[in-house]
Amino acid sequence: MNKIVLLVLIVLALALIGYNVTMLDTDNPLEGDSLVALIGIAAALCAIVLLLIYHTAKRIQNKLDNE
Repeated sequence: MNKIVLLVLIVLALALIGYNVTMLDTDNPLEGDSLVALIGIAAALCAIVLLLIYHTAKRIQNKLDNE
């Protein structure tokens, strides 16, 4: 995966987090659309973590191949 694609995916996940934060109801965070927004935020955070793990694994693999 190209670094540009990785960066675009991370920016999209951050945009989804930003959108879902606007959908949160601070009075009842576990009811209705707020629950969906919380799930969306968690999913986007998981996607970012997975993308960063993938990027780190690719960097390690490239270093091992160059030796």
